[in-house]
This record gives sequence, structure tokens and C-alpha cells, in this order.
Amino acid sequence: MKIISGTQVRKELLEKYKETIQKKNLKIGLAIIQLGDNEASNTYIRNKLKYTQEVGIDSQLIKLPEETTQEELENQIKALNKDKKITGIILQSPTPKHIDFTKCARLIAPEKDVDGFSEENLFSIRDNQEKIIPCTVKGILKLFDYYKIPLEGKNVVVMGRSNIVGRPLADALINRNATVTLCHSKTENLEKFTKHADIVISAVGKAGLVKKEMVKKGFVGIDVGINMVNGKLVGDFTKEAGEKASYMTPVPGGVGPMTVAMIIDNLIELKEKEK
Repeated sequence: MKIISGTQVRKELLEKYKETIQKKNLKIGLAIIQLGDNEASNTYIRNKLKYTQEVGIDSQLIKLPEETTQEELENQIKALNKDKKITGIILQSPTPKHIDFTKCARLIAPEKDVDGFSEENLFSIRDNQEKIIPCTVKGILKLFDYYKIPLEGKNVVVMGRSNIVGRPLADALINRNATVTLCHSKTENLEKFTKHADIVISAVGKAGLVKKEMVKKGFVGIDVGINMVNGKLVGDFTKEAGEKASYMTPVPGGVGPMTVAMIIDNLIELKEKEK
């Protein structure tokens, strides 16, 4: 089994991004909006600020009180949409329960939509006219490219149907001529689909979901799951399932590091598309 190291690929990409930003003298501004003080979000935001600033991006955190209203948040997003110094906007999730996250995320102008969650950007993938691809999806695609793992004609099972990973990933893989089965929580006899798959991608967030009897020898495993078990971070694949793989992403150190790198990739893409 060969380990697919997102940490290693990110390191190489960050050096390349820094060089590109310096060489082209790109003035890139990132605004991250956070409501309240979620500890997990704080960790993610620290990473986003750290890596974007390391490559020369002017990134800032706009921290709003938890009681910020829907209208106030919408007005903040509209103001940033008009701010010419801001190349990209991220609305950090989760937001408080009284906030409609999807509505607010889709209020971000498509040309500033770093996360790729706007209807225009999501539909562009479905329409095979890809614009900005969601960061986790793009990170997985980059890993396939880096490790020269072919997609054309391959049978791929994607588990999880969220608009953040599962659905756009399935669309992006179809665009690359893979044959894709999208499974979810209501799929009956999951093993029937995974057993014959060349590539199995799990973005469910359920420890031990993919067992060794569910996969064939030599499959490629992409583990997007993040689960805490006995104080340890684990993915959706069991260790025994991973041992049958020809390539496998570890948790941590696989897909996660790529997601942060793709924020920078998308920011550069947005900047270069500016009129």
C-alpha cells in the first residue's frame, strides 16, 4: 500500500503558490467571517490565516458576536462583495442556529466565492463548465493528479451526498470520465457497490464504516471522514480495509491538509479572473 500524503503535496504546492504570487505581484485579500467562538472553528481559522499569510496573502478575520442577526450578516457579506481589496470571502461554519448558513454562503459573489458554495459555481461543475471547485473536492482531484491515479473509465463509489463534498465530487469525477455511484445513508447493501469499485471515497464521518470485506484488493481509498475515537483522530475506513488498498489517504494527513491549500489555489484563480 502506498500512502497518499496530503501533507507532502501541500508543502510542495505552498512553495509553488508563494512563487506565483511573488512573480506575478498578485495583491490578494481574503476575509474570513466568523460568528461566535467555536473551538473547532478557531483551529481551522488559525490554519487558514497561517498558510495564506505564509504565501503572501493579506488575510483577515472578521469576528462577529454570536448574536449577530441574519440581516447584519447579510449586510456584512454585501459590503465585502463591494470591497475591491477583498479577492475572496469565506463564511466559517458552523454558524449559530438562528443563521441560515446556505443562504448567506450563496450571497457571497461567485467571483469571490473561495469555498465554491455559490449556486453558480456548484452548477458549473454539474454543467461540465467548472469555475471554482469546493476546496475539499479540488484537493482530492489534485491528489489523483499528483499520484497519477487514473480516473477515466474507473468505477468510483462516493459515499456521502453533501453539497460540500459528495455531490460536487461525483460531478467532477464524471467530468473526468469516471463511472460514479453516489451512495448515502439510505443506500441498501452498501457492500454491493463498494466491493467492485476501483476507487472508494468516504465522506460520511462514521468511524469503521468501510470494512475489509467491503473492498477489493488493490482498490484506491480516499478517506474524508474525521472522527474522534478514544481521543484519537480516525477516518471512515478500518485499518484492515486500508491494508487492502494500493493507495490510501491517512487520517490525519491525507485530504485535510489539501483543503487548506486549495483555499490558496482558488484565491489565485479568482485573482487571475478579475476584470
